[in-house]
Amino acid sequence: MAEGTNEQISAAESSPNIASLSLDPFSSVPAQAPLTLEEKYALVRSVGEECIQEDELRNLLEKKPNPICYDGFEPSGRMHIAQGVLKTINVNKLTSAGCTVKIWIADWFAQLNNKMGGDLKKIRTVGRYLIEIWKAVGMNLDRVEFLWSSDQINGRAHEYWPLVMDIARRNTLPRIIRCSQIMGRSEQDELTAAQIFYPCMQCADIFFLKADICQLGMDQRKVNVLAREYCDDIKRKNKPIILSHHMLPGLQQGQEKMSKSDPSSSIYMEDEEAEVNLKIKKAYCPPKIVEGNPCLEYIKYIIFPWFGKFVVVRTAENGGDRTFTSMEELIKDYESGALHPADVKPALAKAINQILQPVRDHFKNDNEARELLKTIKNYKVTR
Repeated sequence: MAEGTNEQISAAESSPNIASLSLDPFSSVPAQAPLTLEEKYALVRSVGEECIQEDELRNLLEKKPNPICYDGFEPSGRMHIAQGVLKTINVNKLTSAGCTVKIWIADWFAQLNNKMGGDLKKIRTVGRYLIEIWKAVGMNLDRVEFLWSSDQINGRAHEYWPLVMDIARRNTLPRIIRCSQIMGRSEQDELTAAQIFYPCMQCADIFFLKADICQLGMDQRKVNVLAREYCDDIKRKNKPIILSHHMLPGLQQGQEKMSKSDPSSSIYMEDEEAEVNLKIKKAYCPPKIVEGNPCLEYIKYIIFPWFGKFVVVRTAENGGDRTFTSMEELIKDYESGALHPADVKPALAKAINQILQPVRDHFKNDNEARELLKTIKNYKVTR
């Protein structure tokens, strides 16, 4: 298990309030009050844009007080707010509902996928930096385990590799290649043999970690479905539940996914205040248009869950200050033109900067974290 696994977060003021972690009314239960089954279900379900299957999730929460949720990431460069803030929001929801979250630091997988030029030492350095960010931004680590894939697999190789081999044996090559999206690749890409092996390993991870719930992005859906199909093949009754969260778009028009390799697409977790302000100022945000508007997406999936409100400061001539307490209310004003992009952007930038300030402070004041960031910034990101 990686260092820092169960450290407490000291910057309590920077942590998202559990009571406002979802627009769902069930999540307004005080953090210290025991949650009913319905409240637990609503809180966990709110993490996913899609859930396969809802009845299985409800049954799991009824029968198992502390389900195991699996999440994972390739250490592949600087962290953006989708991976930093959105993951923190989702993890804090899950742990507040009694789940144990196992975060798989997929160092071997990053090497297989040629991240950081396949240099495992660099990959592990990036992994340590990512953990520092989650600690600083306010992830509640009481029920979180950070597990390095190379250490865990080497330690239990006799369990892991037979499982990988069985999954590989039961699936055709075209079926495995269809999962290439999980690596940020397409089926048309020229894949190395290592990248073809990758989906079989990621599928095995789910069973190796004894996960009840796969809590990953929509881009990881195909391999999670592969795991459920594998259960059918081996006649296993209890299938992993798939809880796929929303993918935040990039800042520019038509960017379906935020990309850490494209600075114009991403807000990085340690970006300075002025950088955030400039990126939001240049972001795509057409007046009266909600569909495909990244600024409104960030408000919906980051600002409202974190603060429970969105505050706009304006002069009296421009309509005066306004506090929105629901996304529906905000969309109504935006579509009518009562709320303008010139109102939205400064308010969004201010809210994001408020979330990121503890991270900036940590990387300035902690010597080890500062050196990690300096090292990471000098790395060349590879695909």
